[in-house]
Amino acid sequence: MDSAQTLLPVVGIGILAGLLSGMFGIGGGIVIVPALILLAKFSPQKATGTSLGALLLPVGFLGAIQYWKRGDVDFRASLILAACLFLGAFFGAKIGLAMSPRLLRRAFAVFLVLVSAQLWFKD
Repeated sequence: MDSAQTLLPVVGIGILAGLLSGMFGIGGGIVIVPALILLAKFSPQKATGTSLGALLLPVGFLGAIQYWKRGDVDFRASLILAACLFLGAFFGAKIGLAMSPRLLRRAFAVFLVLVSAQLWFKD
């Protein structure tokens, strides 16, 4: 963090992302990245890198335990997802870093609109 002024927004973003992650299984791309860009004034690349840095820790562990207690965790699928995320993050970082901040911000906005439309209209 560059200044103490960003501490409060980052703490709030972390709490909100944790709550939404526990509720919906979301966090990094849907909550943390846009919030860091809009509230903490990070560039898209810095927001993405910071979000990935936060995900290095086992942030979903306590939430996953709650779902596991009810039988709602497929560990095989989780491991496959983790392995694919590991590889995908490497190549995605290369692509994202090669894009201009403006293009990356706009591409992300299009992605969010498409996901939102799918969720809205799917029965």
